[in-house]
Amino acid sequence: MPRLIKHGSIIDDAWQLMDPDCTVPAPDQICNLDQWLQLGDKNGSAVQLEPGQDPSCLFGALEDIDLLVINFPIFTDGRGFSYARDAREHGYQGELRASGHFIRDQLTYLQRCGFDAFQMADDSHLDAALTSLMDFTEHYQAAIDQPLPLFRRRS
Repeated sequence: MPRLIKHGSIIDDAWQLMDPDCTVPAPDQICNLDQWLQLGDKNGSAVQLEPGQDPSCLFGALEDIDLLVINFPIFTDGRGFSYARDAREHGYQGELRASGHFIRDQLTYLQRCGFDAFQMADDSHLDAALTSLMDFTEHYQAAIDQPLPLFRRRS
C-alpha cells in the first residue's frame, strides 16, 4: 500500500486511481477530470487534476469533493501551486493532495499554497520529507496557510 504525508504524519493511502476505462468509481477511487465531470452524484468524490486542466470547473461542487489530487508529472511544472491556491480561495475544505514528482525543498511552498497531503513519486524519502516541513517556523509573506504578512502579525 502506498504511503504519504497527511497533516504532519506518514500514513498508508487507501485511495487508488480509477481505471481510465471505468465510468463509475468504487469507494476510495480517484477519478480523472473527465470521469469526474460525468458523475451524476459528486458527493464524496475524489478527482485528480493534471497540468493544463482548468480547476474552475470544480468550483461549483467543491463542498462535494472529499479529495482533490493535483498531479506534478515533473517538479519544474508549477501550475499545481496555483491550482491549490485557487481551490482554497474558492472555499475547498477537503484533503488537498500534491502527488508525483516534486522535491522535498518544495514541500513548505506546497503547504503554504494549501496542500495538506503529499504523495511523493518515491515514498522511500517520506521521513526526510516530513522533517523538511518544519524547516521554517516563520514566514514574512502572506499565503493560504497564514493570510497576514509578518508585519501585520507583530504587536
